[in-house]
Amino acid sequence: MIQHRSILKSADNSGAKSLMVIHIFGGSKRKFGYLGDVINCVVKQASAIGAVKDGEIVKAVVVRTHKEFKRNDGSYIRFSDNAAVIIDNPKDKNPIGTRIFGPIAREVRDKGFIKIASMAVEVV
Repeated sequence: MIQHRSILKSADNSGAKSLMVIHIFGGSKRKFGYLGDVINCVVKQASAIGAVKDGEIVKAVVVRTHKEFKRNDGSYIRFSDNAAVIIDNPKDKNPIGTRIFGPIAREVRDKGFIKIASMAVEVV
């Protein structure tokens, strides 16, 4: 469960280290974001060499949440951190980075982010 001003780790090699959520897409009254949701973030920390810089506003997709998420089969999935992957725009759904670090949830692939799922080491 991601909300306004949540701090996320970047799960790709785009150059960002930490992201802060400033908007969750999907409606004006939407308070929380879950696995596979597109969010608007500001880059709080970035590497000196990378595609994104400090203070840049980017769009990202949530790939891991610490809060458990109930699946349709009745099982729950939970990760040890909150993480997101920076994308170029919500229509193309292509990641900016060329590598994805750590496991990602199956819900990300189900919501149409096929390229992110194929680049990931493990889809849980």
